[in-house]
Amino acid sequence: MLNSQKLREQLLETGLTNWVEALQPLIEERLSSRGHGDYERWSAVVEALRDQQGSPDETRELLLQLAPWRKGPFNVAGVNIDAEWRSDMKWARIVDSIAPLAGRTVLDVGCGNGYYALQMRAAGAACVIGVDPTLLFVMQFLAVNHFVQDARVFVLPARLHELPLPARKFDTTFSMGVLYHQRAPIDHLRQLRQTLRADGQLVLETIYVPGEESYASTPRDLYARMRNVWLLPTIAELTTWLRRSGYTDINVIDQSLTSTDEQRATDWMTFESLAEALDPSDASLTVEGWPAPHRVVLTATSP
Repeated sequence: MLNSQKLREQLLETGLTNWVEALQPLIEERLSSRGHGDYERWSAVVEALRDQQGSPDETRELLLQLAPWRKGPFNVAGVNIDAEWRSDMKWARIVDSIAPLAGRTVLDVGCGNGYYALQMRAAGAACVIGVDPTLLFVMQFLAVNHFVQDARVFVLPARLHELPLPARKFDTTFSMGVLYHQRAPIDHLRQLRQTLRADGQLVLETIYVPGEESYASTPRDLYARMRNVWLLPTIAELTTWLRRSGYTDINVIDQSLTSTDEQRATDWMTFESLAEALDPSDASLTVEGWPAPHRVVLTATSP
């Protein structure tokens, strides 16, 4: 289902020779019924999309079988996939403030269904390799890329620490919406640095807590109804983490408060979303009493 030959060619071209054999068994394991009990059902949807010559309504019904769609929007074959996240809003806030992607090799860690990876290619990246452990997101990418037909962007079913590191081959590495899910965030930052060539750029997006002091806090149980949220730093603390991890030229390029226009339930993601995670009497707080999701994007250079 994944074009192994094209992936092999791209890895060799990028200089990631040791990734070719190292990743093959992992990908084969994950892209199978052993990787997830719903793999056969999802792969049947992708194959049906490849085979069918139907109307937009028929295409829409097939794509809905891969719900929930978290990142988007996509417009393929006359179908607008209105995902939970208006990811185009975040991309518009940052694309002009990062190093131009034209001709660069890019790694997108925690890439989800490849929405940003496809935007990176549209911005001129020579190739983009995305990694995400959630198999449904990989299948969504394969469905979308059937229509986009971009042979130089990939979404692999893997985690950052499963990649053969150090690699030091990427010009730009993105980690967006990943750091606060890490039990050891500094380890994550150091692993990201191992992917970057000298003078390569890290683009890091994460939730932070407001405040001028340098500290980080861990929710006792839930944060915005999410269980897998660990350390939430202030921007000052996050900058310290980056500096201690060996990065230089650290810059804040965007700060935003996530709104219910940017993250919300839709026909493509019908479960509870941000609105249900906020205090109904005070939208500046989560239902647990934490500050509502403030997000920051920083860039940093790997020496």
